[in-house]
Amino acid sequence: MPRLKVDIGQVFHALGDPTRRAIVQKVSEGPISVSRLAEPLSITLAAVVQHLQVLEESGLIRTEKLGRVRTCRIEPAGLSAAERWIRDRRSEWERKLDRLGDLLAEP
Repeated sequence: MPRLKVDIGQVFHALGDPTRRAIVQKVSEGPISVSRLAEPLSITLAAVVQHLQVLEESGLIRTEKLGRVRTCRIEPAGLSAAERWIRDRRSEWERKLDRLGDLLAEP
């Protein structure tokens, strides 16, 4: 399978919506059909499909259709990109805080 190019802005945009975060949470438990995914959500199936499209375009999930059933699976590339971005920012701020601590510790 080719490596997916992930746009970190799209990933954070997708995760910015609570319904999409709930969908990612449910899909991360294992493959699930769109109809089963929509059952506990208080929105229409059409709205769920729109959310899935945003999540798929961001690289967080992938869907495939077999017969009449569309199944959703987590796409690790999107979550890995978000994790990497957060980790890089965290490392940067830790270095800055370490330097500040060193400056404050000087006599």
